[in-house]
Amino acid sequence: MPTPAMLVIGAGDATGGAIARRFAREGYIACVTRRREAELAPLLETIRADGGQARGFGCDARDESQMVALFDTIEARVGPLEAVVFNIGANVNFPIRETTARVYRKVWEMAAFAGFLTGREAARVMVPRGRGTLIFTGATASLRGGKGFSAFAGAKFALRALAQSLARELGPEGIHVAHPVIDGAIDTAFIRDNFPERYALKDRDGILDPDHIAEQYWMLHRQPRDAWTHELDLRPWMETF
Repeated sequence: MPTPAMLVIGAGDATGGAIARRFAREGYIACVTRRREAELAPLLETIRADGGQARGFGCDARDESQMVALFDTIEARVGPLEAVVFNIGANVNFPIRETTARVYRKVWEMAAFAGFLTGREAARVMVPRGRGTLIFTGATASLRGGKGFSAFAGAKFALRALAQSLARELGPEGIHVAHPVIDGAIDTAFIRDNFPERYALKDRDGILDPDHIAEQYWMLHRQPRDAWTHELDLRPWMETF
């Protein structure tokens, strides 16, 4: 049997990287993407230093031809994709009168259209095998639009609808489609540097640990099909909702 592969579209230094590391520890070849391949070097080094296998790809997830080529390359040269995670954020905050058409379109392309391309290509390679896991990372904005988040919430609402549609279409084909809602600040350098008062809650378990998020993604992948979870909300105990 060939070594299974998994793919994280949008593997940053926090959640996406943690997910890739978690699957790599289980023997999967972790394939990870960012628009600039060079930025993946630290993550790839970490996975390999821990004894795992990893491959990095520079890919603009908004570009159809690049996405088709990405999936073709992994399937032909790496291994069969057993899990695909769409993890692009695109979180921006602008008052509506300051939200340009360019901003709105770019956020939609990154957080919604790229998700569509990911889902379509994952289905293309997984359905013939009759198995696979497809996970779309959601956010607070997937459920409610907050002040200043017209672009982000619009895109995340669209991504949630996509996940729901694909779950109904692909579930009978053996593909588990899930949409975890990450509701809260995540332990990242961005939160540390820009929101120190929020980051100070880390010692009280008040922000999300990327490794703990990754553990839930692995759990979703391992669920038996008679007890699949579609939507899973993850938030610190002190988060209001």
